Amino acid sequence: LQRAMLKIITRSLWSNPVAGRRMMSHDIPQNLSGKVAIVTASTDGIGLAAAEALGQRGAHVVVSSRRQANVDKAVSLLRSKDIKVIGTTCNVGKAEDRDKLINMTIEQCGGVDILVSNAAVNPFFGNILESTEEVWNKILGVNVTASFLLTKLAVPHMEKRGGGSVVIVSSVAGYQPMQGLGPYSVSKTALLGLTRALAPDLAHSNIRINCVAPGIIKTRFSAALWENEGVLEEFLKQTSIKRLGQPEDIGGVIAFLCSDEALYITGETITVTGGMNCRL
Repeated sequence: LQRAMLKIITRSLWSNPVAGRRMMSHDIPQNLSGKVAIVTASTDGIGLAAAEALGQRGAHVVVSSRRQANVDKAVSLLRSKDIKVIGTTCNVGKAEDRDKLINMTIEQCGGVDILVSNAAVNPFFGNILESTEEVWNKILGVNVTASFLLTKLAVPHMEKRGGGSVVIVSSVAGYQPMQGLGPYSVSKTALLGLTRALAPDLAHSNIRINCVAPGIIKTRFSAALWENEGVLEEFLKQTSIKRLGQPEDIGGVIAFLCSDEALYITGETITVTGGMNCRL
């Protein structure tokens, strides 16, 4: 029986080689052609992977992060892959930077169809009771409040285009708080609620909002987790797919949620964790 099953699988992969590898750029449908997509914190990691996935599907992408050198590097990389892209510096925790990001997008791209809110900070590690008011205000301000306020800024422009899509990047920590990351975990739980709360009102304007909760993804932001072999081993024990996630694993899910293939999905959170058990 096992030999027969192996033959079937092998034959399937032989007849459909795409099934056995990541899609190449020429395989990717141009289903976001004509759309304008803003992605925050998009010069590396998950944000850059999301920008690339959206750009590969035809969207005109606007990337941003706090440092100009990182913005320039990301724009150059994406343009080398034939992606239409512009970029600007943006600290999402500052109102003037949020306004600048939206206004520049409107002026240079003509509108907004997609917002991917990916920016997050975590300046604290330790016992949650030792976190200060300053720590809470910074984490919740950038991770939660800025997502809400950016969405508010983008919505009127999406309405002018007949609708749109918002994707917020949460975390598996939003379902299962990680030890030492209490305030960060709480902020990521709040994003699950924000997504659900916004969905009914945004639907009146034909705008969908969804959330992605990644597991342990190999990025610079999560390096403290996966560089520690003991911690990594414990995380991998909890997964079905025994490897770290890659930024591309999240980028593709974000692009799907922004596409017409997901037109009947709103208010949801998709967990992308390699099979880690993580539900509230």
